[in-house]
Amino acid sequence: MKRNESHACRVCKKTPLTKNELGLTKKLIDPKAAEFFCLECLADYLEVTSEELLDKIEDFKQEGCKLFS
Repeated sequence: MKRNESHACRVCKKTPLTKNELGLTKKLIDPKAAEFFCLECLADYLEVTSEELLDKIEDFKQEGCKLFS
């Protein structure tokens, strides 16, 4: 992925997606993902709440995962 490249959510087409949204798709769905979800659509897809995903982002950051800002 190029730095200036912007991605849209594969469901709702929200753009641009944040680094955290890109990271969640890679971490939870597919490390080689070419299509990404926004936070809300990923929560719907995984049948969890957006808040649970935000908590997961914090967990990944604390673990030192470089996919998250």
